[in-house]
Amino acid sequence: MKSKVGKYESLVTLYEDILTLIEMGIEEQDESIYEEVKEMRDSFEENYEELHIATMLDGEYDRNNAIVTLHAGTGGTEACDWTNMLFRMYSKWAAKAGYEVEILDMLDGEEAGLKSVTIQVNGENAYGYLKSEKGIHRLVRVSPFDSSGRRHTSFASCDVMPEIENDSEIEVKPDDIRIDTYRASGAGGQHVNKTSSAIRITHFPTGIVVQCQDERSQFSNKDRAFKMLKSKLLALKLEEQMQKLAEIRGDVKEIGWGSQIRSYVFMPYTMVKDHRTSEETGNVGAVMDGEIDNFISAYLAWIHS
Repeated sequence: MKSKVGKYESLVTLYEDILTLIEMGIEEQDESIYEEVKEMRDSFEENYEELHIATMLDGEYDRNNAIVTLHAGTGGTEACDWTNMLFRMYSKWAAKAGYEVEILDMLDGEEAGLKSVTIQVNGENAYGYLKSEKGIHRLVRVSPFDSSGRRHTSFASCDVMPEIENDSEIEVKPDDIRIDTYRASGAGGQHVNKTSSAIRITHFPTGIVVQCQDERSQFSNKDRAFKMLKSKLLALKLEEQMQKLAEIRGDVKEIGWGSQIRSYVFMPYTMVKDHRTSEETGNVGAVMDGEIDNFISAYLAWIHS
């Protein structure tokens, strides 16, 4: 709360300083102040927009950590590489936002990239921001894996769930699940590959499967996997609620979280476009380096419109 109030007070101070500087410039007929005022105004608008977006994070779970799962879709090796690119994009965005990223599960592609990866982004409002990324992400580019230099279209799915701290409302019956242990794969120190510490949980009523192999003990992996399962069940519950509300209100907005939400075009032109909000940019390189705040802002404004 202190941080939020501090940001607001800093914004008010900056606003008053800008007005004072403008008055001084008018009184003294000093045009050299113009550039300084313009720079301060740009800073004010940036800080204002950041504060404005934060006010839109009013969902029940928006303040929670986020669990993000990426899966390669159609496109073979190219799709696995695309999944790895998205993993890098979200990791860079999280680092710039001051969030911590934990890798919970990772499966390498056969030739390159990742078949799937699950990460947890820790920090206040992580889910509130990242919920905008749930859906199918489409890539169009000349594939570096195609010796003929042909253009390829690849897909990857992004699933985003809030981490549940108080899980009393989500009940998992013992008879509804199967727990399997298996030997973890990939780098991870001496413990990995020597014992069956990785955990996979299958939930029969929904068909949901979660797995975790990042922790060093079977107990820790099991605890984390149960949290992931409950988060998925909560996400399913929220999706059903959204669909019911859409039917009641007669919304024309698309509620289905599994639909294609954004296209990233590298060739024959460069553009990233969100199909829900129509937000777009030609700077693909910046987006892939984690500059996705404009898409997040546009999404939050869209769902509050």
